[in-house]
Amino acid sequence: MMNKAIFIDRDGTINKDSGYTHKLEDLEFEDNAIEGLKLIKEKLPFYKIIIITNQAGIAKGHYDENAFHSFMDHLLEVLERKGIGIEDYYFCPHHEKGLGDYKKACDCRKPNPGMILKAIKDHDIDTSKSYMIGDKWADVKAGDNAELRSILVMTGDKGNDIENKVESAFIAKDLKDAIEYVVRDKN
Repeated sequence: MMNKAIFIDRDGTINKDSGYTHKLEDLEFEDNAIEGLKLIKEKLPFYKIIIITNQAGIAKGHYDENAFHSFMDHLLEVLERKGIGIEDYYFCPHHEKGLGDYKKACDCRKPNPGMILKAIKDHDIDTSKSYMIGDKWADVKAGDNAELRSILVMTGDKGNDIENKVESAFIAKDLKDAIEYVVRDKN
């Protein structure tokens, strides 16, 4: 049997986006993010939680992959202490205006669906029963491009990248509101 997943953007959706967020001391959660993640565990226990995140800060030289992984380890540890297990995470370190090997147009940077498609394959995900949630239309469009149901949350960037707008997306106040929608929608 295939698995179900909720793919969630990181910066601006789970944690506040401090601008190239990578320092452990910068970890601050968006309003109702913890409550939303707990709601998945309570109401949707068979859904895997997978983080999908663009990390242009690596490409632009603001921090390296080690700093990114240290931040992720810290984030996952804090969430685990709150009873929230994250199945996996995927990141794109590329940007068209990046430096060195990171400077490239790739298929993994959202709104391209590369990270999600890799996760779908790695975790045997049923796209017809899975969701993508994020604070940018690029997140929503990546989900749409991977044939997921997508939700824009009005935290973080609040969908300011209007050029990526997806008409079919549900718009939620925050992560908790988005998960409440998923609970209603899946039935």
